Amino acid sequence: MFQTILPGLFLSNKYSALALPRWLDSQALWSLAIRRSIEDDLPSGLAILVILGSLLYFLVPAERKHTRAAAVMFVISSIIVLLSIPVTVSGRDDWGNTIHHIGYLLGGFVLINLTGIFFFEVLLRAFRIYTPRILRDLLLALAYITFTLVHLSTSGVNLSGIVATSAVLTAVIGFSLQDTLGNIMGGLALQMERSINVGDWIRIDPHVGRVVEISWRQTTIETRNWDTVIIPNSQLMKGQVVILGRRTGQPVQHRQHVYFQVDFRFPPSDVMATVEAAVQDVPIARVATDPKPNCVLLDFKDSTAFYDLRYWLTDIAADDPTDTEIRTRIYFALKRASIPLSIPAQSLFLTSQTRHRKDQKLDAEMDHRVKALGGVELFDDLTEEERKEIAGDLRTAPFRKGEIMTRQGAVGHWLYIIIKGSAEVQFSTGNGLSKTVARLEGGQFFGEMSLMTGEPRTATVIALEDVECYRLDKESFRSILIKRPEMAEHISHILAKRRVELEAIKEGLDAEAKRQRLAAMQTDILSRIRRFFRIGEQVV
Repeated sequence: MFQTILPGLFLSNKYSALALPRWLDSQALWSLAIRRSIEDDLPSGLAILVILGSLLYFLVPAERKHTRAAAVMFVISSIIVLLSIPVTVSGRDDWGNTIHHIGYLLGGFVLINLTGIFFFEVLLRAFRIYTPRILRDLLLALAYITFTLVHLSTSGVNLSGIVATSAVLTAVIGFSLQDTLGNIMGGLALQMERSINVGDWIRIDPHVGRVVEISWRQTTIETRNWDTVIIPNSQLMKGQVVILGRRTGQPVQHRQHVYFQVDFRFPPSDVMATVEAAVQDVPIARVATDPKPNCVLLDFKDSTAFYDLRYWLTDIAADDPTDTEIRTRIYFALKRASIPLSIPAQSLFLTSQTRHRKDQKLDAEMDHRVKALGGVELFDDLTEEERKEIAGDLRTAPFRKGEIMTRQGAVGHWLYIIIKGSAEVQFSTGNGLSKTVARLEGGQFFGEMSLMTGEPRTATVIALEDVECYRLDKESFRSILIKRPEMAEHISHILAKRRVELEAIKEGLDAEAKRQRLAAMQTDILSRIRRFFRIGEQVV
């Protein structure tokens, strides 16, 4: 049926003037060409192919190479049919009929191919139905075979002998290609059941990678090491395959483990609370918030407690970078809490440091702390000896970039002095919104109201980079304040002044209003300081 219009062209006046061989110019040649064109329903077949091919070429750009291939195959089938005509006219009917059938079959394959593209890529996709490529290939192959058998049967070919011969041939081919057939059937089962899909991350020992293609014979995965691994489909069907991060009705996320060790003399509750706070307070890229990261105690061994920080990774390709961020958070959190990571008990450390050298280091550190205290306006009234006394009680408090140093509304009876790095002060305006109100640099301090009055934090402070701080606790300052209660008045004046200056900017207070507000604020803060530190009470 879908042959060529070229025989019709031979009937035109233009081609009748051509000098053709005598045997090609016979009336039989033209009669046969016209008869076959009519029998094969050439005009309607040609119209269908042109319309369908053009439609698919523009509607399905991804299949244009298959559309072009179909056009080429149609041209080839037309040429083959043309060749069958002179062969038949020359007296070789058997050869002519055979060539004609071959051309006819190729034309039918063209129509089947275009129909398959229309059915799978246009019709089914319009209803949001997506079928595996391997299923489409299988159905097209069955359509080719069915069309071939029907055409041969209607042409008078005895199929019984062909079927008997093909059965034996199929058995021989099946036995010799059983591995290949196993891979093909495995690929078909994978795509029909959708147990493994393109884009899934799978583990099949010793490889872990993302599935990029499932073909007839093999499944291709790309690993994090930039390698491509080809796995026969039969191996996937026979072995155990782990699909990472997939759970029915849940987002894609995979649980990761970060192990660390701490000296068992530190309470596990303190260690776990410190680590969990470090990874839960501030969202971390590629880490799921539900379930939350959590820390568990795995074991005690020798002088070490073994811990596991477990979190859920949302981008399975970025496991190592995210593990690194988690480990960094753990390191800074433990160091800030003065909980060192454990050192193997059998390690031996030797040092040639002299007592004089050690004293020099201690003196240098003390001078650095005293200098830091000197930059805090609250302590202007302290003597040098009092500063040294407080300096001995300062604790080092490092923060990782992005960590919350204090949270608005939290209770914390200590003051921070920034030594290195920077931070920003944010104030919550409600409805989950925050506004940045200040930026703190090295040498500045915050948390003075919480230290002196026990007042909850009025703002949230977040580290903009890795920050090193000194932390001064209430009890470290109480002994001096008890000895010199008059300092409370000086400190209350400074605190009231800072608070009123901030309120004056917000409310636009004039000088007189500021003076009145300052007097009232100082009286209130002084009373709260005395009550918080119990100044004036008899100490037993």
